[in-house]
Amino acid sequence: MHSTSATAPVERELSLRAVITGILLGILLTPSNVYAGLKIGWSFNMSIIALLIGYGIWQGLVRRSGEHLPWTLHESNINQTVASAAASIISGGLVAPIPAYTLLTGNQLAALPMIAWVFSVSFLGIWIAWYLRPSLLNDKALKFPEGMATLETLLHIYNHGREAATRLKVLLGAALLSGLVKWVDTFMWAFPRWSPSAQLERLTFTADPSLLLLGFGGIIGIRVGLTLLLGALLAWGGLGPWLLANGLVSLPAGSSGPQFAVLVEWLLWPGVSLMVCSTLASLAIRLWALHRSTRAAGGTPWTVPKPGPAAGFALAIVLVVSLQALLFGINLGMALLTIPLAICLAAVAARVVGATGIPPIGAIGQLSQLSFGIVAPGQVPINLMSANTAGGSAGQCTDLMNDFKVGKAIGATPHKQVIAQILGIFVGSIVGVFAYLALIPDPQAMLLTEEWPAPAVATWKAVAQTLTHGLDSLSPSIRWAIGIASLFGVLLGLLDSMLPAHRARYLPSAAALGLAFVLPASVSLMMALGAVITWAVSCRWPSVTQRFAITAAAGLIAGESITGVGASLWQMLGNG
Repeated sequence: MHSTSATAPVERELSLRAVITGILLGILLTPSNVYAGLKIGWSFNMSIIALLIGYGIWQGLVRRSGEHLPWTLHESNINQTVASAAASIISGGLVAPIPAYTLLTGNQLAALPMIAWVFSVSFLGIWIAWYLRPSLLNDKALKFPEGMATLETLLHIYNHGREAATRLKVLLGAALLSGLVKWVDTFMWAFPRWSPSAQLERLTFTADPSLLLLGFGGIIGIRVGLTLLLGALLAWGGLGPWLLANGLVSLPAGSSGPQFAVLVEWLLWPGVSLMVCSTLASLAIRLWALHRSTRAAGGTPWTVPKPGPAAGFALAIVLVVSLQALLFGINLGMALLTIPLAICLAAVAARVVGATGIPPIGAIGQLSQLSFGIVAPGQVPINLMSANTAGGSAGQCTDLMNDFKVGKAIGATPHKQVIAQILGIFVGSIVGVFAYLALIPDPQAMLLTEEWPAPAVATWKAVAQTLTHGLDSLSPSIRWAIGIASLFGVLLGLLDSMLPAHRARYLPSAAALGLAFVLPASVSLMMALGAVITWAVSCRWPSVTQRFAITAAAGLIAGESITGVGASLWQMLGNG
């Protein structure tokens, strides 16, 4: 099946309809990732949604009109490249360093400078991916699981057209249900946030009527879901009451209801420490293994091809360096230092994604923060925004590498994929920034609250604070918590990387365990419920889960998040 597709002639590829379809889907799907990133710190790869919707629309039109211009395999690939590039724009900083910068400095970027910054960081990642492409795609040890999942879906819908139509109905049905629930909850009748007792409600143990959270639970799997449950019980059910009983956290006089904002100021420190240390330890082991396998194969991790798009790369460097100086007052020498670091860390991220399918964007961001904390101690703009360059370019680089993997398998034209990716980030930058500004008009008041926990923002802010003011600025109890959580994180990261896969799956997920300290317990409980429901259905009806679980979950995520963004815009216009 693969060989047939790979040798098929390229009929239509970068067609106007493929590009416009990708742009429209990017406009629709980008706000979903901004919304989800601010809610739970995770985002969703939109490639498969874009494939299903694009195929469903155009094949349906061809059948109805009787035209002899079918929607080709290569047009589908361009469509998903544009849409997924737009939706992956949040790695450019919209849900992490940019809000953290506002919280720490009080400076909020205006819309146009923010669009320019997010675009330039992502644009740099595209050209790094272009130069990495030959060496990484020819490395047989790198499978790029996420790209292969997109490829399998692409080939499957062209071989089984009726299956694509069925999946599209499931996707749209789930999206409509989720959107309706969110609309009713926002405008018509707020669903009660029930809790068994006032004490549990104070500790954020309430029922959250969010189908988006159930959808994410269906995607993350039973191991991560149960770890979130364990983390919520440990952080909010165990540490929370202990902190209140011992006076380590004081509630405001006369306070009632969930006290997320007060408790998370303490709990985020062990949570962030656990996530960062486990991810860096795991990354170190995986990179060592990749280095050994590369040397054993007689290859090199970096092969520079002939300089074709040098002008694009040079333009990206000029944009990133000049915007750091103009927008954040970073001196040119320090801004130039971000480029080699971004190239190295994007190469690291691309190799890790190729081997595991898991983009270590959070770890790359924290690693770059640590690097700039050593080079320029005490400078918040450098620590956040120079590090944002490395994290943002790494995110876009890994997204394009997955698309290059799909393109190579079906015989697509690489430079046309790059054009599609650039169009995607251009659209995504504009839509993503306006979605962020609509959702969070006042970051100081709205972020790190129960409604907008923004765990990625909390992580970047905490690391920047620690590197700027030092651990001495924190209370003794927090310093102890950081030390214990860091040791536990390193241990989990090492075990996860070194144990055989069949044993490692019984370990708690370090990322999920740390995340549960930064999210309200109600969010972790709902995601755990989604994971348990999906697992139970898969035990009874495995074929149904295999066909529809991801599709239904994607619909639940897209429906609620798009409605949530629309509701925020409506309320903003009404208040205006």
